[in-house]
Amino acid sequence: MLIYGFQSILSWVQLALGVYAAVMLIDAAMRREDAYRAASKQTKGMWLIFLAIATALLFILPFMSFLPIIGIIAVIVYTVDVRPALREVSGGSGPRRGGSSSDGPYGPYNGGR
Repeated sequence: MLIYGFQSILSWVQLALGVYAAVMLIDAAMRREDAYRAASKQTKGMWLIFLAIATALLFILPFMSFLPIIGIIAVIVYTVDVRPALREVSGGSGPRRGGSSSDGPYGPYNGGR
């Protein structure tokens, strides 16, 4: 009974990771090609291939085999290294710079005056 529960948890984790890899693949596809070159992060085509293979491996092969773990590593590298660099280069939704501590999302807060 315990083994079946563990397998069920692993299958849900694998499904979640596969969906996350697919979302990162879509994110990579929507970025501009020149942003990859400007951020010095290989090419857009290379990342699309890596993320497509990672997504396919997560949906096809068992989670605890060797290849899906390599795919997870590729998705993690894209998430923590490439994606923030692309956002910075293309002026994405990063933190605002130069505002005061009383600035809100629509401009400065004047205290109801």
